[in-house]
Amino acid sequence: CRWQTQLGSGIAVAVVIPLTKVKSIRENLREKGLLKNFLKEHPFTMIQNRLNQKPAPQGKVSRQPLRNYFDMAYVGNISIGTPPQQFSVIFDTGSSDLWVPSIYCQSRACNTHRVFDPFKSTTFRYSGVPIELEYASGMMSGYLGYDTVRISNLIIMGQEFGYSQWEENEAFDHAMFDGMLGLGYPGLAIEDTTPVFDNLRKRGLIAQPVFAFYLKKESRQGSTNMIPGPYLFFFVCFFGFFLSFVFFVVVVVVIVAISWASGCQAVIDTGSSLLIGPTKEVINIQKLINAKPFQEEFLIQCSTMNTLPDFIFTINNVQYPVPARAYIQKGSSTGRCYSNFSGGTEDLSDKEFWILGDVFLRLYFTVFDRGQDRIGLAPAV
Repeated sequence: CRWQTQLGSGIAVAVVIPLTKVKSIRENLREKGLLKNFLKEHPFTMIQNRLNQKPAPQGKVSRQPLRNYFDMAYVGNISIGTPPQQFSVIFDTGSSDLWVPSIYCQSRACNTHRVFDPFKSTTFRYSGVPIELEYASGMMSGYLGYDTVRISNLIIMGQEFGYSQWEENEAFDHAMFDGMLGLGYPGLAIEDTTPVFDNLRKRGLIAQPVFAFYLKKESRQGSTNMIPGPYLFFFVCFFGFFLSFVFFVVVVVVIVAISWASGCQAVIDTGSSLLIGPTKEVINIQKLINAKPFQEEFLIQCSTMNTLPDFIFTINNVQYPVPARAYIQKGSSTGRCYSNFSGGTEDLSDKEFWILGDVFLRLYFTVFDRGQDRIGLAPAV
């Protein structure tokens, strides 16, 4: 559907893609009593070593060491082929490839998800090019194909996409989504392919290389600026719409997360649901909020949700508070409360940095301006 709103003195017309919050792989494993063993068997250090040491196979390879399906929680619907075959995908800002399971897939995960059948599409074109996509929580191998992709009323003919032949890792078995649609830069994509978002712009289907996420579930009472979310927006046209946003250049993001933290870099990421930082800093935070280790996670008393202070992330001298109700999560089945802080980024990069996931994005309407390499933030009202 198309959506028009006025914000300040600006007007925007957008194609709106409804998103659904689903249980993450972490939550599914936790409910089934499998989480403790999984976390022990898949630490960040093992993941990074695997990505660094594995020899490159034949064909096209895309390695995304920061991508971790484990905590992804928002999915949207797309279709591929003619007639359309429906899939639920993660719209991910940290990767750039589109892929879905296929009828050729032999993995157990493909038995529990929708699969693409090229024989049922009159517009499918086969390339014969093998591909492999490596992520922090698993690997997909398959082939590159071309077909018509539909996202709401946006239609891209001849779009490159991957269809899986094998999905490695137990995590995929417990995923509440079929595949992935990356919104990141072309440099992250499979070699010699054009990502979905870049094709939208290249073919004139969107006005500017800009998209936005609104992950808040409900509007403030009496507010007329926003409709209940969560949503992903592709802007068909806009005029001064972003006047109310504070923008900062992506490559020089500096964050002071807590009083003892010095300036560091950060990633604002729809593909993560937690606030992830260096383990040493995160352990200090867990102590500060009195969170206790429990089966590879941190438990916290639910009653403290109303008494603990905000954590403030300062980005380009602008403060963005994250209240306790956001950084504490109540388990849907256990009744226990868990800290939404997690460590491990020191194993993914030599530089100190944080990943601000959906915990942060639910609080702030976030605009990704790929054209000018910047991100804009405004409170989600």
